[in-house]
Amino acid sequence: MKPIEAKNVNVFYGDNHVLKDVSLSIKENTVTAFIGPSGCGKSTFLRTLNRMNDYIENFRKEGKVWINGKEIYDRSVRVEDLRRKVGMVFQNPNPFPKSIYENVAYGLRIHGVDDKREINERVEKSLKQAALWSEVKDKLNKSAFSLSGGQQQRLCIARTLAVRPSIILMDEPASALDPISTAKIEELIAELKEKYTIVIVTHNMQQAARVSDRTAFFYLGELVEYDKTSIIFTNPSRKQTENYISGRFG
Repeated sequence: MKPIEAKNVNVFYGDNHVLKDVSLSIKENTVTAFIGPSGCGKSTFLRTLNRMNDYIENFRKEGKVWINGKEIYDRSVRVEDLRRKVGMVFQNPNPFPKSIYENVAYGLRIHGVDDKREINERVEKSLKQAALWSEVKDKLNKSAFSLSGGQQQRLCIARTLAVRPSIILMDEPASALDPISTAKIEELIAELKEKYTIVIVTHNMQQAARVSDRTAFFYLGELVEYDKTSIIFTNPSRKQTENYISGRFG
């Protein structure tokens, strides 16, 4: 069973047909990159995987999306449970106006974890997984806003990890960061895929080539090509993909 499966997915915002008949499956413990020019549908498709599009006015979906074998648009699915299993890291760091500790603990409390010792252990473990613990262990009670942008983004990743998802979605997680912070996020992605399935949207093709196992190229709402990253970047089967990778458009 693949952790993520999509079959004939179409997405509409009113009369605007944003995604057109997209089908793909994603293997466990891999990094999959979605690439393509702005407005091509890659972020829209990412958000179908945890139902973030539900908040958009006039959103309508056709087709099926399965996460860990469960059709996530089925009426029996609780969106809160889905989003615990499918974590999301956004383009800009978005810590809560709370302490570093409470940023990570918050999701645990929401999901009913109230044992102080367990919260402490999971906060520490999540910050270690996000490669942030050594930098913040002596200032856990300080505001999250006292951290640098790169540290804030790793804090948001720790917050996601604390509730023990199986899948992590990342929507351009390093686009607002400096090169050093970007490198740390990329190193972190490589480490996290040992335990998680990761899907990343990126405009940075070098980043896609560095961090991903498989790459999906979207254009004008269609999934043009989906293959091993090494093939997409060296020997794509579609001319559109080759033109985009080589910088002829986009």
